[in-house]
Amino acid sequence: MALSFEVRRRRRFAVALVALCFSIVASALTFVSVISGASAQSVRPPEGATSSTPPSRSAAPVGTPAAGAPVGVIERTTDASVWRDIRKGKTFTVSIPDKKAALLVQSEGDGWRAFRNGPLKTYGVYALGGVLVLLLLFFVVRGRIRVDSGMSGVTITRFNGLERFGHWLLAVSFIVLAITGLNVSYGRYFLPDLIGKDAFASLTIMGKWVHNNVAWAFMLGLALVFLMWVAHNIPSRTDLKWLAKGGGLFSKGVHPDSRKFNAGQKLIFWSTILLGASLSASGVALLFPFETAMMSKTFSMLNIFGFGLPTDLTPVREMQLQSLWHSIVALAMIVIIVAHIYIGSLGMQGAFAAMGSGEVDRNWAKEHHNLWVAEEDEKARRSGASHGVATPAE
Repeated sequence: MALSFEVRRRRRFAVALVALCFSIVASALTFVSVISGASAQSVRPPEGATSSTPPSRSAAPVGTPAAGAPVGVIERTTDASVWRDIRKGKTFTVSIPDKKAALLVQSEGDGWRAFRNGPLKTYGVYALGGVLVLLLLFFVVRGRIRVDSGMSGVTITRFNGLERFGHWLLAVSFIVLAITGLNVSYGRYFLPDLIGKDAFASLTIMGKWVHNNVAWAFMLGLALVFLMWVAHNIPSRTDLKWLAKGGGLFSKGVHPDSRKFNAGQKLIFWSTILLGASLSASGVALLFPFETAMMSKTFSMLNIFGFGLPTDLTPVREMQLQSLWHSIVALAMIVIIVAHIYIGSLGMQGAFAAMGSGEVDRNWAKEHHNLWVAEEDEKARRSGASHGVATPAE
């Protein structure tokens, strides 16, 4: 019994050993076959298909077919520099209408996504939060800027109907654009948890449509404001004196000379016009993608001053840079306009009436825009004299 059992055990061991050897040999042959096929990289088209050769280049990415080799069979040798060019965003040549297909790998997309989701959004939050904190501190320390001599009850026309229309068209459209734009940048971080993913998706789709169409109202308002007020916003020496005294914002009873717009308002005006024009240009480029080369042309002009910026930008790269610039300028404008809204409402007594009814108290006007009041009084005196009407003395 013991001998019989030992014989059977040895036989089973021999069979297992043979099977193991066969498996090893079969696996080795399969591995060699796969490696050989991969090295050959045969891309032979199926029967009846139209074959083509790789794009014509000085150094083709996959080598030159060997003499006599069938079409589609590629040599084992490759040009590493060509693949390196592809990875860096080298543009090839295509015959189809969509020229973007000439770019095989758009490597800059990694950097664009990292900057957009990283520093841009992080510093944007710092800027928005920072201006709110500063305004709160200013309100706590300085309080509301009141009319030192008290309200007189007598008003003077500050802005007419057309001026107020242009201002509110620009203001309301910008607020709508700011809210819908901030939702795209930051909404996904907290709104889905508050209102649900489906509601957030619907809100964002609607917001995108509103953003794209309200942009035209913003541009119209920007043009109106520029045409109406540019003559009043030319810098002068009076503005330097106003700035030297901080506009009287930090000291009670200090009221530097000012015409219709003081230096602070002129800074707001030119910031709004210049940033708004740039915001509009990049917005139009994004509304009509791949139709402009705004960033390339801008970089070319800047390179005159030795910046050394790239000018050979692909259409995709143009869109990425335009979207980044659009976001940066929008955040800068939001910070500036938030400060402007504070001063024009809660921060200063009597200021909102200028854009509300268009009529402001004379004492408010004389403290904040005394030179303008004198000019208006002189116009009224001349107008009254020309019509034989006496102007009452103050």
